[in-house]
Amino acid sequence: MMNAVETVPAASDFGNRKADSSRHLPGESAMWFFILGDLLIFGVYFVVYMFYRGQNQELFLQSQHQLNQGIGVINTVILLTSSLFVALATEAARERRSSHAFRLMGIAFAFGLAFPIFKMVEWLPKITAGLTPGENLFFMYYYLMTGMHLCHVVLGLAILAFVMRDLRVSDKPNIQFVETGAIYWHMVDLLWIILFALFYLRR
Repeated sequence: MMNAVETVPAASDFGNRKADSSRHLPGESAMWFFILGDLLIFGVYFVVYMFYRGQNQELFLQSQHQLNQGIGVINTVILLTSSLFVALATEAARERRSSHAFRLMGIAFAFGLAFPIFKMVEWLPKITAGLTPGENLFFMYYYLMTGMHLCHVVLGLAILAFVMRDLRVSDKPNIQFVETGAIYWHMVDLLWIILFALFYLRR
């Protein structure tokens, strides 16, 4: 009788531990500090950009019309789709379905790889036409911030490649590492959505 009673709190403790694990902060804490610092830096750039835009509205509006909004939309869809597959791959990795997670992460990587390609397709005609960072304040901030973001995309692709390697070689991948790569990639996606709204959509 005593044994049966003693098993009740044990089961309850197990449920509490399971609930606690489901509420844990995904990824490594160091990555969260890096992301928060990155968002702070970009936030300063966003504020400075909006200040100068307010001082030079006509110039910024005229320059904005020279951007290829179609490619901007394509790149937005690319990153959103890539982030979706990263989220699905992370969930599959948590369920210990490494091979399925690897395939999903590979799709995410392929979509992510398309982003810098389309960015070059957008940049090169502008640069050859003389629309360089020295053209005016709008293009200075455009190339500076989208260039910084492109560097983050390249770094994110490298991180996803390491995550894929871990998923491929191990039946029990490091879930925390997978989550760390995922949250970095989602940050890259978030930054692009803000950049897209600032440079391509805001009038």
